[in-house]
Amino acid sequence: MVKNPMRKVSLRNLAAHKVRLALTVLSVVLGTAFVTGSFVFTDTLQRTFDGLFEDAAKGVDVRVSAQEQGSSGVPLGDATTVAELPGVRSVVPSVEGQLVLLGADKTPVQTGGAPSVGSTYIPPEQALGEPETFVAGAPPSGPGQIALNEGGAERAGLSVGDTTQVLVPAHGVLSVTVTGIYDVPTDTGGFVGALFDAGQATELFTDGEHVNYVDVAGDGSRTPEQLRDEIATALPDVKVQTGDEVREDVKAEVTSALKFMNYFLLAFGAIALLVGTFIIYNTFSMIVAQRLKELALLRAVGASRGQVGRSVVTEALVVGVIGSVIGIAAGVGLAYGLRVVLNAADVGLPSGPLQLEPRTVIVSVLIGVLVTVVSAYAPAQRAAKVPPVAAMREESSSTGDSLRVRTLVGAVFGVIGLVLLVIGSQGTGGSAAATVGAGAATLILAVLLGSPALSRPVVGALGAVFTRPFGAVGRLARTNAVRNPRRTAATAFALTLGLMLVTVIGVFGSSAKASIDELVDSGVSADYILTGPPQIGVPVGVADTAAQVPGVQEAVALHPLPVTIDDEDSFGTGIGGQLDGVIDYELSAGSAALDGNVIVVSESFAAEKGLILGSSVTMTNKDGVAVTAPVTGILVDNQLLGQWFTSESVYEQLVPSVMRADLAVLVKATPGTDITGLRGELEKASDPFLVVQVKDKDEFKGEQAQQINTLLAVLYGLLALAVVIAILGIVNTLALSVVERRREIGMLRAVGMQRPQVRRIIYLESVLIAVFGAAVGVILGLAFGWGFVRTLADEGLGTLAVPWGQVVAMLLGSAVVGVLAAMWPAIRAARTKPLEAIAGV
Repeated sequence: MVKNPMRKVSLRNLAAHKVRLALTVLSVVLGTAFVTGSFVFTDTLQRTFDGLFEDAAKGVDVRVSAQEQGSSGVPLGDATTVAELPGVRSVVPSVEGQLVLLGADKTPVQTGGAPSVGSTYIPPEQALGEPETFVAGAPPSGPGQIALNEGGAERAGLSVGDTTQVLVPAHGVLSVTVTGIYDVPTDTGGFVGALFDAGQATELFTDGEHVNYVDVAGDGSRTPEQLRDEIATALPDVKVQTGDEVREDVKAEVTSALKFMNYFLLAFGAIALLVGTFIIYNTFSMIVAQRLKELALLRAVGASRGQVGRSVVTEALVVGVIGSVIGIAAGVGLAYGLRVVLNAADVGLPSGPLQLEPRTVIVSVLIGVLVTVVSAYAPAQRAAKVPPVAAMREESSSTGDSLRVRTLVGAVFGVIGLVLLVIGSQGTGGSAAATVGAGAATLILAVLLGSPALSRPVVGALGAVFTRPFGAVGRLARTNAVRNPRRTAATAFALTLGLMLVTVIGVFGSSAKASIDELVDSGVSADYILTGPPQIGVPVGVADTAAQVPGVQEAVALHPLPVTIDDEDSFGTGIGGQLDGVIDYELSAGSAALDGNVIVVSESFAAEKGLILGSSVTMTNKDGVAVTAPVTGILVDNQLLGQWFTSESVYEQLVPSVMRADLAVLVKATPGTDITGLRGELEKASDPFLVVQVKDKDEFKGEQAQQINTLLAVLYGLLALAVVIAILGIVNTLALSVVERRREIGMLRAVGMQRPQVRRIIYLESVLIAVFGAAVGVILGLAFGWGFVRTLADEGLGTLAVPWGQVVAMLLGSAVVGVLAAMWPAIRAARTKPLEAIAGV
């Protein structure tokens, strides 16, 4: 019955070292909290959206919609056909489209990521589901009237009777009066829903011949499935679904989108766990080293190797369970905080109670316990193998076995990783990126294996620089940092991983901004660029209005044009005007004149499709409308102009009027025009379009850079968790190191070392470890960033840029982090009482 005593020993050992227990538990908490928070956040969104879509298509037996998303919709004649079929009680055509609402302050209402749509008001006697519940006023009854959802009206500061304006991209601006405010069962944070009477909605959001979809209610003589099949037989060219199928489709789309978000968040959770794993491993290695005498004594009184090993694993199991449980609570708080931050950023998420599913609890506990036990297993095995007599000797706290084999294996992996990295960086596309990724993973493994051997010369060299001004104290700190290279490397590696990822993202961000800057500087010769919100683009009519401004020589609209070419989706640009003067380009053959039905293709697109001058290209839209145009020019590959561009006449034939909007409008001034004064005139002319902004090239580049910075801020915020865990790892290691070296510190105090000198030793030791970890991480990050950016050259990332300011800041910051991380351990070390430490009390 030795098991119970050994279990008691493990539990009492944990209770006797509360600080050590707390530090180890904290590393587990931080890793599992992110996993829990990821699941809770996405589960909450999923549950809320499920509630939203349970009300979607309510009362609808069958919905008839277009086969292709992005087409004109369902022909109105089909609604008549459906109404005449047996078993049909009611048919309700429905239309909707994007709009921008002007608030009471005369500025566009910002919805964050939520939709802002206009749609048809369906009277209660015609509604197939629950009609809108009006909390104030009445529904719209004619042109120029709208009803707003309660959340949208509050956001806009509008009430019943107020007049305002709405912008419909394909139609421009119209004045409206708010006649009513209605309630939405589950309102998203920024959602704006404007209801129009049927006539005006049809005018604004359709071409007069199609509607978005047609909802059908049966008379009860047929099941929804039977009615669906009969309608599908009568209308073979449209998509026919039951109401349940519509809801399931929408749910599936949302689930797919949320899965990406979950994977994204879980990836950072995995990084946090990986960093935490090294800390836990390091912690248990030190704990075992400190307890060798204790464990040897247990062996001497009869405990077997297996029992000693299991006692260490038992401690890890307890730590894992405690850390995981606390991590679950912290994860719920993290999800709540994430939602608060996103709502404060006006992302427009739907509201709802946080969801903690049983699956989340089980997965989080399993991960936390598994990581902790696996991290403790190797130290436990080492502890079990130590002979009792050897462990009870004074010199038993060795620095470990030879590093030769480990270092040689690491060197081999390093060579393989470098070769893969270089080979992958020579190409572009998915396979090249995969090769670079394999090289990166191999190099990380090489650093993990080789860093103990690497730490000795590097930390020694750093110590010669950092510690020289501190004399004997500095030399002691340097000696402490290099005498146990395994511990130094394991402590630094956590910081290495965090800063490696930060550096990679920094290289990506800097390269993306540099590539955009070079693209705009070398490719755009226009004086001003007119832009709109990404959701709706630049409204129709802006280019014509800008062209009428005195001093404007050219106002060229860039129209997005998605089509099918050779049965493959292809995305090009319709050009409203001539490119000369607004975009710099080079032709390898032919002309770029855009008169009539013509197309200009890039060299790479021509090679891919086997096109030459005079070849015919057939472009087909989602409605099946096809336009055939001859190739009149072949363009030297140009990132701004993409694979191909065509004339405005082709664009107008392929894009229905209600779906038109521009990517941007490029404005070139007449020679001799006052550019500054022209800007004011352009702003005045575009004011009626509400959302149009006038930017020069530097401002346009700044706008793109700001979008990149926003994304980087999110990534850095998530990676901050890994860096925080790494810092706590340094704190943990130093605190345990102080305990291990208690007698040594007592001796130093006894021979005259002052408390400030003791603290200084710990500070310097921490700085050396932190700077070593940061330097290795930055070097790896620069190498991996270089490799991945090279593979994305064909995606527009043609310029490699290194954020040197950020690199220097991280290296200097790591020294500061070293000092901050060492403060508590240094204070503990300085408080060591010499006589008690020497006596081993």
